[in-house]
Amino acid sequence: MAHAILAQELLEALDLDRLIVVPAAEPPHRDVVLPSDVRLALVRRLFEGVEGIEVSTVEYERPGPSYTADTLEVLRGSFPGARLLLIMGADQFAVLDTWRDLGRLTELAEIAVMRRSGEEPKPPPGVGEIDYTVVDVTRIDVSASHVRERLRLGRSIRFLVVESIRADIEREWVESLTC
Repeated sequence: MAHAILAQELLEALDLDRLIVVPAAEPPHRDVVLPSDVRLALVRRLFEGVEGIEVSTVEYERPGPSYTADTLEVLRGSFPGARLLLIMGADQFAVLDTWRDLGRLTELAEIAVMRRSGEEPKPPPGVGEIDYTVVDVTRIDVSASHVRERLRLGRSIRFLVVESIRADIEREWVESLTC
């Protein structure tokens, strides 16, 4: 639910022509529970028919870990001359120094950071001077880890995820436990 709300708010707050949602096929910084093809299908269904938002499969079209700099390189080639914004939460911005090819990231796209917990986002020490825009969005205190924890405990996730994909998430969770 939070991703859907934030996507709509970002379209409006940043006056975007389009928001391209790029699910990570193989995220290098975190473990995933559901298989990448299932996550892609859920994201596609979430944004299906939503004007101004499209889901990209760019990270599914190449092997190996999904590094953002590589993805931006492909998107830059697909949209020459377009203004690219890399939008992230303050939590990811705070660990930007752990990202691969940081210099290339800032060459390929502008950075927009969603404020979390009302605090001013700050780049990590050692990154040096970096330009970024702070975006104010509605704070929605529902995380993927919170949803997974409720599923693990056998509790309902109704109203925490979009209803049209809730049953699929619950089914895939059960299947992931039996694999």
